[in-house]
Amino acid sequence: MNAVKIFRSRHYKIADVYTPYAVHGLERALGMKRSRLPWITFLLGITGAGLKVWFEYWTTMVDWPINVGGKPWDSLPAFVPVTFEVMVLLAGISTVLVFFGVARLYPGKRTKLVSPAVTDKDFVMVIDEEDATFDPEFVRNLLFDLHAIDVQERLTEETGK
Repeated sequence: MNAVKIFRSRHYKIADVYTPYAVHGLERALGMKRSRLPWITFLLGITGAGLKVWFEYWTTMVDWPINVGGKPWDSLPAFVPVTFEVMVLLAGISTVLVFFGVARLYPGKRTKLVSPAVTDKDFVMVIDEEDATFDPEFVRNLLFDLHAIDVQERLTEETGK
């Protein structure tokens, strides 16, 4: 966290940070925006509940009206438990599918780890070299001052830098 704050205050571009476990507050330190996934979940849940109420109303009132125990055909209180369960089911499943789509996760996708030990014990911070004023030696010394164990300079496949 301290290294991220220092590099952000010096206006270095941090491409990503890999940690073996969740570090609370890291997304704020990186300057990341809040996720829109809760809003998408809410909208998908409301859509699912609305479609479920419409379907149940249509089936009991229009398509196949059956008088059961003298209740009215459009008895909305009877729809509430099933509507809630369908809302939660559709919101949950569609949220997972949206997350997989946004994260570009699909079956069989191979991961490209920055360091093999990043899932076990290493903390990795990837810093982008944006312009000619980037001084690799200064960055290396700053990282070692922040108790870095190893500093590596690599070319990325995406940008060719």
